Amino acid sequence: VQLQASGGGLVQAGGSLRLSCVASGTIVRINRIDDMGWYRQAPGKERELVAVIPSSGSVKYADSVKGRFTISRDNAKNTVYLQMNSLKPEDTAVYYCHAHGLTTTNLMGVLEVDGMDYWGKGTLVTVSS
Repeated sequence: VQLQASGGGLVQAGGSLRLSCVASGTIVRINRIDDMGWYRQAPGKERELVAVIPSSGSVKYADSVKGRFTISRDNAKNTVYLQMNSLKPEDTAVYYCHAHGLTTTNLMGVLEVDGMDYWGKGTLVTVSS
């Protein structure tokens, strides 16, 4: 299973960006993803949660992005989005998409459930002041 993120770039403070991340399997078909989310890591800092959206239940945001960022998902496309508005220089970071709790069907048609964490390679968001 791979996660491919896109949508990062350079934007001025106050601007907007939309990140997308698609989960895909090469030898398995993804039937369900429990949790999808976004983390970020700024230079010299630890990776932190930005937002997570479960297949059911409440969305969770970091306090620093509440009211500015919106996470959403399209289950049919195994895709998670992050709409980022009113961006600030402190939002500058590499953003990583994350998936947890996958239900997949393998080539033999066997349904499998795993509790692994999957990460995308990251997309850089730079906000200039």
